[in-house]
Amino acid sequence: MTKKLTIGWLYPKLMSTYGDRGNVITIQRRAQWRGYDVSVVALDQNATAADINNVDVIVGGGAQDRQQEIVMRDLQGAKADAMRDKIENGTPGVFTCGSPQLLGNYYEPALGQRIQGLGILDLVSVHPGENTKRCIGNLVVEVTASRLARELEEMTGTKPYLVGFENHGGRTQLGEVEALGRVVYGLGNNGEDGTEGAFYQNAVATYSHGPLLPKNPFVADWLIKTALQLKYQEAIALSPLDDTLALQARSAMLKRLKVSISNPATAIV
Repeated sequence: MTKKLTIGWLYPKLMSTYGDRGNVITIQRRAQWRGYDVSVVALDQNATAADINNVDVIVGGGAQDRQQEIVMRDLQGAKADAMRDKIENGTPGVFTCGSPQLLGNYYEPALGQRIQGLGILDLVSVHPGENTKRCIGNLVVEVTASRLARELEEMTGTKPYLVGFENHGGRTQLGEVEALGRVVYGLGNNGEDGTEGAFYQNAVATYSHGPLLPKNPFVADWLIKTALQLKYQEAIALSPLDDTLALQARSAMLKRLKVSISNPATAIV
């Protein structure tokens, strides 16, 4: 029997800034290429708590402040409870830019009222003001979240690094939540403490656009594998794919940024 994977896409019309739909497409295609039956469900204003409960992996992108307010007004009650339950119970997901702010305690925009988050991730994000320089540019991150780093290394055979692009005005401070990684190049969460993103249960939160997964396909594979293992309660071995072009693109970017990483020719650079 063909195994099925359902991707939940958070508010695709409101939260897909900077091409974050590429993360959805990457998971979808890499699962289909391996013979899995994949469906994509929009978790938007028309979705219910039951729709959230039925997804196997969640993808959230970035949004402008106004769109983020609309989303948070909708993501309340039973839908918010369902989102909390999914993440607490280990449903994997990748959440970019605005999405981690939704999962955090709150976000304070440059103008307007504080936007309360779901409180799943112990972090806060604050925009310092309209005249503050944005955090924009290429980003290279060493994954340091202990379990994620270990599982990625087991999958690929080498230490995991992420290549991406950040564009955000907010500055994020972590509380009792593990950072996703250490900034090697770029600014990350706040440009001060060297942290980037957050990792909780199986939720990957990051400021890295690009989008993230086409540049780092091993993370997409980790999401697929983790989702299928949780759903079917059995070990999943993913067949290898030809990632030559992605690896060449990663190597070219690292060379351009003059970032030296061991084993540049391996699956994870």
